[in-house]
Amino acid sequence: MILYIGRRLAGVAGILLAICAITFTIFYLLPNDPAAAACGKTCSPERLADVKAAMGLDKPVWEQFGSYVAGIFAGRDYGTGPTATHCGFPCLGYSYEYGLPVWDLLVDRLPVSVSLALGAAALWLVLGLGAGVTSALRKGGITDRTLMVLSVGTASLPVYFTSIMLIWGVVRTAGLLPYPAYHKFTDGPFDWASNLLLPWTALALLYAAMYARQSRNSMIETMAEPYIRTARAKGLPARTVTVKHGLRSGMTPILTIFGMDLGGLLAGAVITESIFGLPGVGRLFYDGLGRSDQPVILGVTLLAAFFIVAANLLVDLLYAVVDPRVRY
Repeated sequence: MILYIGRRLAGVAGILLAICAITFTIFYLLPNDPAAAACGKTCSPERLADVKAAMGLDKPVWEQFGSYVAGIFAGRDYGTGPTATHCGFPCLGYSYEYGLPVWDLLVDRLPVSVSLALGAAALWLVLGLGAGVTSALRKGGITDRTLMVLSVGTASLPVYFTSIMLIWGVVRTAGLLPYPAYHKFTDGPFDWASNLLLPWTALALLYAAMYARQSRNSMIETMAEPYIRTARAKGLPARTVTVKHGLRSGMTPILTIFGMDLGGLLAGAVITESIFGLPGVGRLFYDGLGRSDQPVILGVTLLAAFFIVAANLLVDLLYAVVDPRVRY
């Protein structure tokens, strides 16, 4: 197991390095000049050269990339002489727009995205798995058809439409909840949850529909296996057969998509955070795109890639826990 984890971690490092190189190259090929934008319209050539040196843009692209990667692990200096600025570990560069280290911006925004992702994930798992298992156990019945029609209809609604309708119906018309604004969990769990309930619901409705269909198909296939018939023939209670033997074995494909979905959301839900005005990583990425803030975009891209590959590694390890047959 240790060797397996070591190989996977080495693969994770290689993937992140490749993504960093590709993203860095794309930014280098873009026609915009961040130094010129930072310097202003009346910038002289001498001043422009100083700005490029301070931003580290006066070097060849391969040297810039090497300095960037080395800075992630050992930090780096921007500029020379008494005006040099040190960026400590882990250095992801300085934001052109905010003038702050990208890592500090990510750390400041990450709790918002983590709160949004974990709350929505818990909600869509309960709704999706509950609907999927119920439909599988009542295959072909009215309940099955009703739940599947609802899941198809919900999955067909874009998250921005659902978000706008929730704001209009729950906040503006009914006045049941305040307009979402992030509050720290330490400031009060109730305020934290009530302000995130609408974003959680908007994401959960979309994902729960997909999980309901996936879990239904997986459960129907699993419940037709010979070992399920054997368990029933031995006289085991229906709940034990369904939960311990059926649902546990049918969770394998659910874990796969859950790892990808949760890993992607941990790095920010761009549309949801933008609509509800939540200052998360997704909103930071959206603003960075609009302002061509390359260090911010590169930092968020690396963070998203890390979460996705880390979630995939965790899911692979959980396979052996959920389904003991995988261990062999």
